[in-house]
Amino acid sequence: MYSEAFKKFNRWAPIPLRLIVGYGFMRHGYDKIVHGPEHFIGILHAMGVPAPELMGWATILVELVGGLAVLIGAFVPLVSVPMAVLLLVAIFTVHIPYGFTSIKLQSFTAAGAQFGPPGYETNLLYLACLATLVLGGPGPFAVDGLLARRRGVKAPLSG
Repeated sequence: MYSEAFKKFNRWAPIPLRLIVGYGFMRHGYDKIVHGPEHFIGILHAMGVPAPELMGWATILVELVGGLAVLIGAFVPLVSVPMAVLLLVAIFTVHIPYGFTSIKLQSFTAAGAQFGPPGYETNLLYLACLATLVLGGPGPFAVDGLLARRRGVKAPLSG
């Protein structure tokens, strides 16, 4: 049962999505830079991805720039397209063989839990969050809302 008391908080719902999705994408891009882009490019090459250097840098760019844009609520519908494409490519080229579940406990040793490769569950959650932000708006404290107000337009759910 959805209470009338919670309706006043509806406009705030996109903020945790923006923060988590934005940070998550940025963190993946950051890790690829810190560990050396050539490492990620080598993985793409080993997987048989065409133009691995171009695709590697494009991935890093989408993760860093797209993640930052979502985090601050800037151009969310625009940046969500390459981010969604990236997630779909990852699902179909990497994660599908490992099934749905993201956490695959293989064994437990003295060193701790040992996990197998992740499935596509997390990618679907990211896609659902992006779709929610595109369809519902970025919420309060979003650059998109600020830009809309400057143009004299009321942005949906932008605060």
